[in-house]
Amino acid sequence: MRKDCRHLRDLQLLTKDLLTLEQTRSDALVVWEAERSSLATECLRASGRLRLRVRGESMLPSLWPGEVVEIARCGIEDVRPGDVVLALREGRFFLHRLRERRGHDIFVLQGDSMPSADPEFLSEALLGRLNRSRPLRAWSRALGLFLCYCGPARRLALILHFKLAHGAKAPQGVLTAAPELTDARA
Repeated sequence: MRKDCRHLRDLQLLTKDLLTLEQTRSDALVVWEAERSSLATECLRASGRLRLRVRGESMLPSLWPGEVVEIARCGIEDVRPGDVVLALREGRFFLHRLRERRGHDIFVLQGDSMPSADPEFLSEALLGRLNRSRPLRAWSRALGLFLCYCGPARRLALILHFKLAHGAKAPQGVLTAAPELTDARA
């Protein structure tokens, strides 16, 4: 019995070490994302334009993962509901559609294929607007919500889009069903 308890303790220590390693990896990724976002923000503020590669799926079908978009610097007074804007929160980019402005210093965003709006942003978080912003059509929002709630349909749409864009077979395991933000995550 005593011998079994010792092995259990060893297993618990091993598990704790693996969790610590995973936490360290996660912290390094957060730091890297924050540094990259900070550099991109500085570039946008200095030059007035920034090109980003979309990584997330939250703006389907308007924006697709892998698509390169151009952002133009602007302020809260330059945007109106329906525009796709880039905002920064806690070192992460959000490339979502402006849902509403609340006064002069608060705005709300929502991804086209997200079931609900993001938490409120302060006006300082707004970095710019997507140059070729397309208006949100009713069928596009309906398709976005369908892709949000139907994982198999979203995976199929992503695979088909990848095949059409690259003219090749989509690699196994590259496309997942997890919704998220862009380089900016859309």
